[in-house]
Amino acid sequence: MAHVQDRWFRTRPDPDNPDKTLREQTARHGQGHRYKARFVAPDGNEVSRSFADGQLKVAKQWLAKQQVDQALGVFVDPRAGKITVRAFAARWLADLDVDEMSREALEMRFRSRILPELGSLQLAAVTSSTIRGWDRHLREAGMSDRYRHTLFTNLSALFTAAADDGLIGKNPFSGKSVRKPRPVKDKVVPWPAKQVWAVRAVLPERFRVLVDLAAGLGLRQGECFGLAVSDVDFLREVVTVRRQVKTVRNARVFALPKYDKTREVPLPEPVKLALAAHLRRFPPDPIELPWDVPGGKQQAHTLVVTSMWHHAIAANDFNRNYWKKALADVDVPHGRYENGMHDLRHFFASVLLEHGLSIKAVAEWLGHTDAAFTLATYTHLMPSSDDKTRSAIADAYDEQDGPTDSDGPATAQGSDSDQ
Repeated sequence: MAHVQDRWFRTRPDPDNPDKTLREQTARHGQGHRYKARFVAPDGNEVSRSFADGQLKVAKQWLAKQQVDQALGVFVDPRAGKITVRAFAARWLADLDVDEMSREALEMRFRSRILPELGSLQLAAVTSSTIRGWDRHLREAGMSDRYRHTLFTNLSALFTAAADDGLIGKNPFSGKSVRKPRPVKDKVVPWPAKQVWAVRAVLPERFRVLVDLAAGLGLRQGECFGLAVSDVDFLREVVTVRRQVKTVRNARVFALPKYDKTREVPLPEPVKLALAAHLRRFPPDPIELPWDVPGGKQQAHTLVVTSMWHHAIAANDFNRNYWKKALADVDVPHGRYENGMHDLRHFFASVLLEHGLSIKAVAEWLGHTDAAFTLATYTHLMPSSDDKTRSAIADAYDEQDGPTDSDGPATAQGSDSDQ
């Protein structure tokens, strides 16, 4: 039975009048919260909340709300929200259906930018105001809009899961006062061809073909590292992208390409010749790695490119020891997120679009899941509609049978005899 208990007073029968009761102070009088609202939750256990002196009306309103919520089927057990953000995050991260590389990145973001400030708070104690304050500290720490956007997305997903589990009644990110950072998306500026070949020339000879794979086939870095000889069909002039090499928890593994999307890419003649020359100069190595996660089932593939020590290439080692040094040698800026191997994919896309290939084909060869994403990324590199219009109309005029003044648009008005 739901009720509000007054812990400062109790009643007892009047010994002089059995029909009356007497009200007297308890030993708790004047100490602590005066009122305690109690009710039985759907699981059969008692739930209670204490209120200060003068808050009897508030206590009754809270108790009434709990009963109404139970009747409507939207009840959230007040005890549930007492789990801390840190404890729930550990469970949520472990349950996520993502690849281990993504899980590791999420864990790092929570460990470095979320849990230090919010980890000890109970889920129910995190409000929209808490989120605004956390974001202000991120800004003061110099975090970019792009990184803050990512953190917002990750933490909001955690609170959505908590709401789905009935641990909180409202997601603090749903407040109108909480604004998700909107990162400014810089336009892709493709490398000039001269810069591509300059970087290729200063890389160690063993790694030069990586530039051909990225700039000539549009492969991601991990896909370049994971390309096997059996993936290259020299007769059909096609390369099949089946796997990548990535680093998960400091261990290299084979895995499917990004988005689990395998694809075929046309093999241009110059890239075919570069691949053949590389394989003659550096006989390929059979490499055995676990699949997808450290400790996974071992797979063996004869890789086109391996490290100086004939191992699968680790991205961080290659970027630090060879790629950035090559950039420095040809005076190309080489910050942490600047001018990585990924820029060679932009070069690949820009060349195809410049030559009039469809955005759908470019998306397929890049391994994008949605051509709309490709269009949004590279639309500014496509020949403008103005240029196409001028060219189309000029071509139409070139097909005239007679002089411009008699067969041009003016003829559409007709002659005087047609009036």
